[in-house]
Amino acid sequence: MARATRHFLHLGSRQDVAIDPGTANTLIYTAQGGILLDQPSVVCRERGAGAGSGGASAVAAVGAQAKALLGRAPQNLETVKPLVHGVIADFAAAEQMMRRFVAMARPQRRFGRRSAFTLCVPGSATRVERRALRDAAFAAGAARVNLIGESLASALGAGLPVAAATGSMVVDIGGGTTEVGVLALGGVAVSGSVRVGGDQFDRAIIEHVRALYGVILGEQTAEHVKKIIGSALRGEPIERLRATGRSLEDGLPRTIEITSEDIADALALPLRQVIGVVRQVFEQAPPELASDIADSGIVLTGGGALLGRLDQCLAAELGVPVRVADEPLTCAVRGAGAAAAGAVPAGQPDFDACD
Repeated sequence: MARATRHFLHLGSRQDVAIDPGTANTLIYTAQGGILLDQPSVVCRERGAGAGSGGASAVAAVGAQAKALLGRAPQNLETVKPLVHGVIADFAAAEQMMRRFVAMARPQRRFGRRSAFTLCVPGSATRVERRALRDAAFAAGAARVNLIGESLASALGAGLPVAAATGSMVVDIGGGTTEVGVLALGGVAVSGSVRVGGDQFDRAIIEHVRALYGVILGEQTAEHVKKIIGSALRGEPIERLRATGRSLEDGLPRTIEITSEDIADALALPLRQVIGVVRQVFEQAPPELASDIADSGIVLTGGGALLGRLDQCLAAELGVPVRVADEPLTCAVRGAGAAAAGAVPAGQPDFDACD
């Protein structure tokens, strides 16, 4: 397996740039430089600066600087997330964000000004949504644009034997979507997706804490709580964390103690949706591939894979071994780079190009 991983992750000398424009974070990767950029997919711009009025001058900040202003921006500015469920929801903001991210990565002199970009895209994205991603990449300076499905990219980045005749399953839990794919012979045999990911986990925590404690947490606070004590299962050891929000009773700041069991209760519904789409893919998979996966297990990728005890939760519900990939956050972008270098033959349904 280690030998296969090295093969997939070794890119050639061409100027191939892999980009994973995620709902939560955008990553840029090249073979020569590795991960050149990992920034939140957030834009802070002048309020009301949409497609017809903004441009570069209207953008105040992108990435980590913009995310720091979520819930704190002055009245003349607004923070937006240009991508929702892995596809572009605000083209003007997405174009400016991609331009700036590419410019931030370029000073490291790892790729030229007219490079080939390979972008990860949800398998459920429509033709219009795919075209919007391509257009944003061309606007950011791409000479050629390839699109690769999230499941295939994640499987490549995780080092799964996707070229083999035996089946492998990857569950990629991103910021806005969960993509499930069964892979064999270099492509995706069966796939499924649900619009549930890290953002939905955060909202579920906010709603649960509001109902349980009468306190409204901010988005960033909920995300922090999830990362520190988040768990997919109740039970020992129980972890605790103090968090501050706004009291529903009097509107004043209030600090409460939240437990990992609170988080497990909050995430029960969105996790049922994730488990549901995995079951659905199993039901659609040919018996031989399902048998292969029963032996080899499921591999979790994406930021959501880092949720505490998630592998145990899925294994208990599905009766199949589950493990978290090495460096799950970067699997998709590294796999996209591998595909651009030839790990996936051109013309595969989940890997296409547009000059």
